[in-house]
Amino acid sequence: MSDNKIILKAEDLDGYLTQEDMNDLATLDKMFKETMKSFEPVDEEKIVEGYDKMGKEMQKICSKHPNIKVYSFETEEGAHAEASHVISKLRDVNTDHQEFMYYSQRAYEMLFRMAYTDKHTDKKSHIFVKTPVNFPVQNYAVHKIPDVDEKIENTVMCVMLRGALLPSMIMSKEIQEYSSHGYKTPFALFKISRNDTKSEADMEYIMDLNKSFFDLKELDGKDLIFADPMNATGGSLVTVVKYIQSQGIKPKSISFFNTISTLKGSIRVTRALENCTCYTLWMDPIMNEKAYIMPGLGDAGDRLNGCDTKDSPRNIIQLIADYGHNISGLYRNQLYEIEKVVLG
Repeated sequence: MSDNKIILKAEDLDGYLTQEDMNDLATLDKMFKETMKSFEPVDEEKIVEGYDKMGKEMQKICSKHPNIKVYSFETEEGAHAEASHVISKLRDVNTDHQEFMYYSQRAYEMLFRMAYTDKHTDKKSHIFVKTPVNFPVQNYAVHKIPDVDEKIENTVMCVMLRGALLPSMIMSKEIQEYSSHGYKTPFALFKISRNDTKSEADMEYIMDLNKSFFDLKELDGKDLIFADPMNATGGSLVTVVKYIQSQGIKPKSISFFNTISTLKGSIRVTRALENCTCYTLWMDPIMNEKAYIMPGLGDAGDRLNGCDTKDSPRNIIQLIADYGHNISGLYRNQLYEIEKVVLG
């Protein structure tokens, strides 16, 4: 710790992996590198065959890790096409900013369902709605929804990176909508960065406490939710949780929601953090030497928020302002909670 910054190193993360984990990861690495041979020139048949084999291998490996929940491994086959479609749009280099935001929203709605509402429960809640129809009398409608209050009304949204801001707002909105009491999650904002001069093998994760906004008391005994589009190494999450634990805070549980996660990142965080569950819409096999997910989808933060200029990076309030009226209106309760923690 220096200059009010917390630093975690890659070797600290790898210390949580077992020899069996390392063997499984080596198997996936070998399989992906073999498939890459068909990228140039493109041999679609061999690429399809390679990914099919890797998918089956990842499913077999994940079956040994009950706290890793992959959408296509956990849901019925009929739902898999939706996940494939959403991920393919997010990956596509031709998907523009507005489309990327739209498909990100769909991704997190699907992840919310997988985590909180898909499992059958006899407990039901009701949404009681006043409709626009008022002749011959004012009309009302009733709709049943799963009663998930116990799962969601102890949660705090934890935002680690700027690319995680909008996904965190989406998750918080879903919680509010499914809560029978309209529960609005508190927010905790952490300023985390990776040292991009480093390789995956010697990566550093840096949390700047001077630029973070959170109340430690709000986190004690709570179900902490982290919604980061990408989980490459798992280092950012482990940095935050290990720090708050070092301050005497004991979260009840940790839930990590990702659009795409690597196998290594998921294994690392579930090994390193007690009572942590990773929910991911799609699992990719490996990272490159710079710790970028392969095949990945690029920089999710830039694709969601646009790029900062080097000389004038935006703070959290400026970033929210750039989302515009539509986003601000849709997530006004979430923005109010964020403003409270940032502005005091």
